[in-house]
Amino acid sequence: MKPLTLEQAANRIMVALDYPDAMAAKQLMMQLEGIPCYMKVGMQLFYAAGPDFVRELKDRGYRVFLDVKMHDIPNTVKGGSNSVTKLGVDMFNVHAAGGSQVLKAAMEGVRDALNADSKLEMPTVIAVTQLTSTSEQMMNEEIGIQGAVRDSVVRYARLTKEAGLHGVVASPQEVALIKQACGEDFKTITPGIRPAGSAIGDQSRVMTPEQAFAEGTDYVVIGRPITAASSPREALESILEGLM
Repeated sequence: MKPLTLEQAANRIMVALDYPDAMAAKQLMMQLEGIPCYMKVGMQLFYAAGPDFVRELKDRGYRVFLDVKMHDIPNTVKGGSNSVTKLGVDMFNVHAAGGSQVLKAAMEGVRDALNADSKLEMPTVIAVTQLTSTSEQMMNEEIGIQGAVRDSVVRYARLTKEAGLHGVVASPQEVALIKQACGEDFKTITPGIRPAGSAIGDQSRVMTPEQAFAEGTDYVVIGRPITAASSPREALESILEGLM
């Protein structure tokens, strides 16, 4: 991987705002002020703080990945996609396990929102393949999908591309296979990122940021190594230095 500038590196890092309320998240935002990273708003924070918090992030100039993993019948996902597109998020995700009709419905919801308001911009719409906490044993014995995790991930990635979405969430271990199957322009967003020396926690398939970018991923999602650090800004700056 070629060395990145500070801005290039920051633009490809998504900080997971895994907080119980807006106040805690805002404290982190103040500490990271001036670093042009993505902010990932997951279910816990979105359910607690709602759309207004997303609007505040946008007003502050951040790009927002709304990580709510829509997984429902096609018409419901279509409506959800329409709503979050109107909210102005830069990226959101659905579950590839919902199948092609759900994936296509997500894009229909986006297009309807864009057609209704020309000021809106097309968000990057991605699909979840297999969670990075999912081991092969869990996938085989509990979820009921046989075979290797990587094969399931690539199958979901192909399905996602055929449905017209822009990329997938996958572990860094599957990035090269996804790019080979779906093309270099097909986006990969990789959680399960742990800087050297960090605890793995509840993740099963992990890499360092440097390793993930070397594999060719487009974005990395980093949560606790930054948010739980004694100095989140220093933790993020240390990660950025390793990429420059």
